Amino acid sequence: MNTEEPSGFNKITYQNSLCPNLTNNWQLNSVPYSEQVQLKAIKTKQSFLFSATEGYALQHFNGKFTVTEVHERCKTKFGKTISANFMVQLLEKLVALGVLKNPHATSPLLKSGVEWRCKPSGYWLLRLQKSDSIAYVQVSNYDKNLMLELGKVPVKDIVDKYKISPQYLQDLLQNLAIQGMLEGVELPKQKKQFNLLFFKFSLFNPDRLLSLYINKIRFLFTTEACFLICLFLGFTTVLAFSKHEIIHTFGQELWNQQNYSLILPFLILMMLVVSIHELGHAFTLKHYNGVVLEIGIMFICLLPGAYTNTTDAYGLVKRRQRTLVMAAGVICQVIIWGTAVCLWTISKPGTWFYTATYLLMIAAQFTLALNLNPLNKFDGYYILEAMTDINHLRQRSFAYYAQLWRREESPERTEDRGILAIYAPACLVYIIWIFGSLFFWLWHLTAPYLPGQ
Repeated sequence: MNTEEPSGFNKITYQNSLCPNLTNNWQLNSVPYSEQVQLKAIKTKQSFLFSATEGYALQHFNGKFTVTEVHERCKTKFGKTISANFMVQLLEKLVALGVLKNPHATSPLLKSGVEWRCKPSGYWLLRLQKSDSIAYVQVSNYDKNLMLELGKVPVKDIVDKYKISPQYLQDLLQNLAIQGMLEGVELPKQKKQFNLLFFKFSLFNPDRLLSLYINKIRFLFTTEACFLICLFLGFTTVLAFSKHEIIHTFGQELWNQQNYSLILPFLILMMLVVSIHELGHAFTLKHYNGVVLEIGIMFICLLPGAYTNTTDAYGLVKRRQRTLVMAAGVICQVIIWGTAVCLWTISKPGTWFYTATYLLMIAAQFTLALNLNPLNKFDGYYILEAMTDINHLRQRSFAYYAQLWRREESPERTEDRGILAIYAPACLVYIIWIFGSLFFWLWHLTAPYLPGQ
């Protein structure tokens, strides 16, 4: 067995490197009546033959797997026939054939469309927009300086200059590759979410339409308009509080009279509230020159409503702007609620309009209470993320406790640790309360039918 390491590759340096993406320029084909596979150029007539084991490895050359990961997959499939230097030799072969360039020439290059945005907290955002999606990667100022070397010098020189481990650099490169920010690596298409509790259907890209109308409603974002809205909501809150007994009594009477026939109109009004809510997010993001790439219909627990893709809000470096984009939907709901309160108050009892405005008021109030809870991943949660500037708050909060349990030093900023320490226990208490309430509700519902009762 030949254990001599080829001269072109250093095994230690490249074992955690990402395998290059060949799918843009090459395609793999099976060879009839043979175990070999053909690697054929898409734009030229070049083609090369490889063994079955090499062909299996080449299937993973899509910019998503490291050399080590592909080597382990090959070992799992082919066993002892895979030598320790199998992947190094394959890479050498690809370089010799001209399929790949010499890996020592330069490190991977960031795409020209990648934007750098500085956040006040000291972090940098890399933003890459394509026709149907936007990707972000958040890095430190140290990582930013390191990444500016990409495409200019070899990987080994970057490792030596910044005194980092090859693993650290490869993890960074892998994160960039996953988001499609390196040359030769395409941004992966998002998988459609579909389950009985939540699924959605995209309708169209509304960005151009929003751009046409945003100038007509920019007055809503002025200080004068905000003052008038606050004055209006203050008035309606006092009005609703003064009539809270009448509101409660009429609700009971309405349910006793019409019962389940109220469900359909209530759901329709909820859809209306949610749709206006989503447009609030979209227009606010557009006001701050963001991009809204998608609008569609979503179903939560089979209840329909509109949604808009406001991912680009993460690209707003000012915390106040991000918070307002996240809060815009809730503000729209409060305005709808206040308007419904006023219309219900001035309408004549016993008419269809009196009932409709009452149901609209309750629909806005119900969706508002649901949305504002920061322990669910609705608007309240994302508002809290924007206000604290802690992305992935829930995940990081539980990870913070895992680090404490393992007695590891937390990488979180000192000013963030208090919020992270509070959020995870609050989530657990909330989950226990939800399931506890559900259990006791089911118990009281079924107890009369149980034996011995």
